[in-house]
Formats: sequence, C-alpha cells, structure tokens
Amino acid sequence: MSMRRLFLLVASFVLSVVLIAVLLRIGKIDLRLTLQQVEKVSGIAFAKLVLLNVLIVLASTEKWRSIDIALRRSSDIVQSRATSFALTSAGLALGTVLPLQFAMATARTLGTYAHGSAIKRGTAGTLFEQSFDVLTVCLLAVASGITRALRGGGVMWATCAVVSTGLLFLMIGPSMRLIRRVGTRCTAKIGISWSRIAFVMERSSSLLDSDLLKPDLARRLAVLSVARFTITVLMSYQTAAAIGVHIPLWQLAAATPFVFLASVVALTPGGLGINELTGATALSLFGTPLAVSAEWAIVNRLLVTISYVVVALCAAAILLIGRVMSASSRDAVHDR
Repeated sequence: MSMRRLFLLVASFVLSVVLIAVLLRIGKIDLRLTLQQVEKVSGIAFAKLVLLNVLIVLASTEKWRSIDIALRRSSDIVQSRATSFALTSAGLALGTVLPLQFAMATARTLGTYAHGSAIKRGTAGTLFEQSFDVLTVCLLAVASGITRALRGGGVMWATCAVVSTGLLFLMIGPSMRLIRRVGTRCTAKIGISWSRIAFVMERSSSLLDSDLLKPDLARRLAVLSVARFTITVLMSYQTAAAIGVHIPLWQLAAATPFVFLASVVALTPGGLGINELTGATALSLFGTPLAVSAEWAIVNRLLVTISYVVVALCAAAILLIGRVMSASSRDAVHDR
C-alpha cells in the first residue's frame, strides 16, 4: 500500500471518529447509556430486525440474479440462489466498514471468479443493479425536499413519493430505448479501426444487443429497488422501536434518501459518521428533536451492523453445510 493510500485510509477513519464525536456532542448523548439501551434490546425485536435484513438481501439478490441472466455467457456457470444470497449478505456486512458499492462488487466478483465472467457479472452487474437504487432515492429525495420546503407532513410526503415513483416507471421505457439508440449510434460512428477503443465498443455493442436494456428488466429492477427502500425504512422504524424511541414512520422515510445519497460519497468506512450525522440532521429538519434523532442514528448503526453480520454468518454456514452434505452424498454414491 502506498503512503498516499495509507494516509487517505487513516484520514477516513479519523473523519469517522470526529463526525461521531460531533454527533454525540450536538445531540448531548451519553454513549454509555446508549450502549446499555442496545444491550437491553429484546430478542424478539432483534429477530424482527434480522428478518427485515433477510428481506433486503433477498431483494438485492433477486436484482443481481435478474441482471446476471442478461450478462453471463452460455459457457458461464449459473450460481445457485444460496450462493448468490451468501455473496450479497457478505457484501452488505463488508459495507459496514467499506464503501457499500465497493464491498458488494468485491464480494460478488470474488464469489463469481470460478463461475466465469467475474468482472462483468460481479462488478458490472452490481453497479448496474445499484444504479436503480440511486435513481429511486434521487426521486424520493425530491419528494422529501418538496415536503420540507412546503412544511408538509406524512400525507404530503406519501403523495409526493407516489408521484415520484410513478415518474420512475414512466421514465423506464423511453430511457432504455434512448440509451440503446444513442449507444448504437456512437458504436457505429467510432468503427473498429482503433484496437483498444474497438475492443471497448465491441463489448458495449454486445451489451446493447443483450437483454440488459430491455424495459421489462428495468421495470423489475425498479420494483425491487422500491421494495428495498421500503424495507430499509421499516428497519429504521424497528431500531427506533427496539429502544423505545418514537419517530414517525414518514419522517424516517423522508430522511432515508439523504442518508443513502450521503453513503454514495464514501468519504468514510461504510459511511460511518456521515450517515449518522446526515440521518440525525434530516430527521431534525422534519420535526424529530435532535437529541432523539442522534440517539437513534447511533443505535441504528449498531443494531443494523450486528444484524448484517449475523445474516452473513448464517448464510455462509448454511451454504457450507449444504456443500459438505452434497459432497458426502456424491462420495456415498461413488462408493456404491
């Protein structure tokens, strides 16, 4: 590792600590008491959080598998759902200490390495999948911004969110056709005379001709992105309920787009500090007292991180047990 990268890594960790310290100070939070609240969270409340986490992993896995059908070659090995689930859960767990986009792409690329076309299926597939999450939260952030500007409440945010989501689905068909048309024209103009550019454009042309840009696939990905956003909001509501903190559901929904967009910046490991400060500030703008929103932000980070790790470990254990049992069965058949 170069000195520059080492410096940036240390600086990002220092920035995380500084931002968390700022949040604790402005929220007037006693960290010791907050940790005690986390320890007192009931098993049922945590089980609900884990279940919601499983649903998020399922939605993300289904998105990736839908894209993988369009990206993989006929010679590539199809991954099982269990493997895809385990890789996605591992990516989410790594995303608590690394930038989520990098963590997810890395986990899936390494997991797909032996199955063929790892970079295209693991990295490109993940980035394409997550682009729909970004598009969804951008439109919902507009809904949140309008609600805040007009000093509205839950009904206004829900109305704006429905309109934004409707626009998302209306945009999909024309957008996919426009991308395909523009890409085809660019490929035709450049030609195949320059070797490096020709190689890139040849690959781009094959993607343009694939099912990747079909409106049906895009609509499916958009539906799953909206579902993922909804489950994320429910997880936030569950973490608040787990420690007896009341935050209106619509305020959590209105603040979540800004937290997601802040995590895309990836200035700190896993968005640590940035996500919490953004979430607490956004909630305070929508009416939640800063002391309450800051405490929730800290607790949410701790509980969600633990749930991610639990799901990832369970998924890895189940996958490993399944492979061991399959190998034993094959050996038993061979012995006969």
